[in-house]
Amino acid sequence: MEGEAAVYKPAMRRIYRGMVWLACAGALAGLCFQGWRWGLAFLLGALASGLNFSWLEQAVSALGPGARPPRKRLFVFLVFRYLLLGGVGYAIVKVFGMDVLALVSGLFVTVGALFLEIFYEIAHARN
Repeated sequence: MEGEAAVYKPAMRRIYRGMVWLACAGALAGLCFQGWRWGLAFLLGALASGLNFSWLEQAVSALGPGARPPRKRLFVFLVFRYLLLGGVGYAIVKVFGMDVLALVSGLFVTVGALFLEIFYEIAHARN
């Protein structure tokens, strides 16, 4: 178990760092090419994506070996988090008038960071 943590901790740090870089780059590109509303909507989507990833990481850690038994509220939260994120996304688009495409694009920041981590692992693979 200790060896696995030594492998996964640096990878998780790189993933979070990749999310921050992609969020900043996407928001800056949106700001420059589409205006401040687009950049802000992208940044809010990226924030929701990172928050969802963090919640998922916590849930997986709570279910792993050596962890204390999960509480019922963890399962309830896992089910309702998508409703929560969907409600926030709806409010961002409808109430504040942000761009839907920018918000949805920001939601893919975690996927981009995961691809960056895959490329990093392939480039630094040791036999």
